[in-house]
Parts: sequence; structure tokens; C-alpha cells
Amino acid sequence: MIELDAVEARREAGLTGDHSRPGPRNARQVTLIQWEHLAVISALMGRPTEQPINPIELRRNIAISGINLFSLKGRRFRLGQAILETTGWCQPCAKLEERLGLGTFQAMRGHGGITARVLQGGIIRLNDALRVEPL
Repeated sequence: MIELDAVEARREAGLTGDHSRPGPRNARQVTLIQWEHLAVISALMGRPTEQPINPIELRRNIAISGINLFSLKGRRFRLGQAILETTGWCQPCAKLEERLGLGTFQAMRGHGGITARVLQGGIIRLNDALRVEPL
């Protein structure tokens, strides 16, 4: 995974360059994690607070701050030019333990973020605000 300043979100296909499977049934086109949870995950893993875990290490596409991602259940939201729809919780994967060490899976439980699909494509840039779409 690489960190980008901008990425294209494609309708029913996810983010350009990502490995997600395209199609309307794929509920995991984009994964988002709450920035504030990175310090919690780091602490639960026993990492020094001045070296919090990076979202890339957790294999999440986008880190968002300033909003409780779990409040987006069943909602649509705009991120940059793209409109996404929450499809579920992003549960931790057992492979994280292999890559990041013992305790990673437990540290991530309840802090893994959300999954979403792209309803309207567009460019998402670093520091774009997330705006909840009206019902």
C-alpha cells in the first residue's frame, strides 16, 4: 500500500489501484478507519504513544478524523467529489497478527472502521472533509 495525496473513486469499482473486486455486490470497495482510534490501537498493542500505528499498516484505504464513523451506519456520505455508502463494519483480519505481531487482532476489535461502496465516482484528496448526505 502507498500513501497518496489524491485518488479516484470509481462507481462500483472502488479506488483506482486498489485490489477490491469491482461490482455492485462488493460491499468492501473502500475501507475507512477513524484517525482517533489509531492511538487506542497503538496503546493496546503496547506501542510507544509517540509512534502510533499507521493506517497503511492496518490495510485501510482512508483515515478520517473528527467524526464517529460508526454513526454512518446505513448512511451515504460525500468525500471530495465522490459519494459513498456505508456497507458494514471493517473487522480485523487474522493476517494482521502475522504482519504486526501478537495482540494486533484483539487491539483492532471494535476499532477497525467501516466498509463502503462507491455510488458516485470522483477524486478524493488528502484533507477532504467528510459530509453526511441528507436522508
